[in-house]
Amino acid sequence: MGRSCSCFNFFLYLCKMAGVFRRCLIDWYFVMKRLFLLVALMAATGMGVAQKAQEPETDPVILNRIAEWQDLKFGFMMHWGMYAQWGVVESWSICNEPWIDRKGMPYVEYKQRYQALNKTFNPTKFDASKMASLAKAAGMKYVVFTTKHHDGFCMFRSAETDYSVAGPECPYSRNAQPDITLDIVNAFRAQGMWTGLYFSKPDWHHKDYWAPEWATPDRNVNYDITEHPRRWENFKTFTHNQIRELTHNYGDIDILWLDGGWVRPEWSLNDETLPWLGCYRRIQDIDMDVLASIARSDNPDLIIVDRSVGGRYENYRTPEKQVPDTLLPYPWETCMTMGDSWSYVPGDHYKSTEQLVHMLVDVVAKGGNLLLNVGPDADGNLPREAVERMEQIGGWMDCNGVAIYGTRPLYPYCQGNVRFTQSKDGKHRYAICLIEGSQTSVSFAIPYKVKRVKCIAPKNKRTVKCTATENGTLVDIVAAAPQYYAVTVEF
Repeated sequence: MGRSCSCFNFFLYLCKMAGVFRRCLIDWYFVMKRLFLLVALMAATGMGVAQKAQEPETDPVILNRIAEWQDLKFGFMMHWGMYAQWGVVESWSICNEPWIDRKGMPYVEYKQRYQALNKTFNPTKFDASKMASLAKAAGMKYVVFTTKHHDGFCMFRSAETDYSVAGPECPYSRNAQPDITLDIVNAFRAQGMWTGLYFSKPDWHHKDYWAPEWATPDRNVNYDITEHPRRWENFKTFTHNQIRELTHNYGDIDILWLDGGWVRPEWSLNDETLPWLGCYRRIQDIDMDVLASIARSDNPDLIIVDRSVGGRYENYRTPEKQVPDTLLPYPWETCMTMGDSWSYVPGDHYKSTEQLVHMLVDVVAKGGNLLLNVGPDADGNLPREAVERMEQIGGWMDCNGVAIYGTRPLYPYCQGNVRFTQSKDGKHRYAICLIEGSQTSVSFAIPYKVKRVKCIAPKNKRTVKCTATENGTLVDIVAAAPQYYAVTVEF
């Protein structure tokens, strides 16, 4: 009896232990299930962010703003900084790449002298209102201004660095109002123009981008980010803080134009952009999700142009110094120099007014905008040649702007020396015939059968004749006075 009881008790003990073990198994199962779900959620969230950044913008607020920007057609860009004192290419001459020409000066000496240009930059003749008035008269509808180029010198007051026009070492800081960006924004906004701020993501003056401990073999960060992650985090914080300053201290900014396309996430690399990363191929992800969130916290409809990167934060493309051969399936803007250089260079070769008007018409007929750049000199003046061309473009735009602003492409877009546009509602169609030199009589064909056309620019009396052809209509125009640049008709 005693032995049987002991066996029974032992059996109960085994059952009890089995129950405990079963509960442990159940608890372990649920813990592991929660852990698995948590890991899966984190992975899915991460994947979602990556996909979101790679996809085009879908926010209707931003898309509507892009459509409004497409109506503007013609913008004014200024590359201006301390480099104007030397009349050299902006920033690039301190970059140690084979194509850079420093006229034989040793690199270290050149870089030291260049980086000290902040101590002599004093553009006493700078007049933002005069610049804005001239741009407005030229028919330009928005401005993009270089607040900071790759050399790191800031044309705005920044709490993040004294390397700026407002820094104590810069003579212009003694001006009553030394923040040049503030003057630019206020003056152009007063003319009813959109305001855009150019900003370089790389900063060759910052110790956590070009670290002074190591050589700078090329344009890229000069240390291994994986070995020094804190330094890169410091640089990201610095960059984000400067973006906060630019998008919070100057009112409602319309465009944030980001340059330095080698600072980009890994997913965005392709055969064209991979060589930009230089000899070490270091990924320099500036965390655009955070940057964009900061930039839009006070500007929810801000257009962001993260140049060449693609995805959600390149709201429109910016082919540089080139005009596409045909229409493009996305919003775009040709950024073009009026001379050969982006920044001021004495004796620069400026494109003729005829070339510039033809380029504007060609860009607009293909669905793009033209952002035309001029570099002010060290005193703050726009070069005389640029002023003359802007005034002449403005004269043509005064008469012909109806065929430019707010228009969309009209098939066949381009035909010989004729370009076609139409109003957004399709009720007004325009043919713009590009003229070489001055002509009193012009003949051109349009691939539409029409009985009459209406000449734009009525100040110059014209006789117009339309002749039906097998493929459309031949238009003959004889003017009382010479016609320049281009003739526009509505049909």
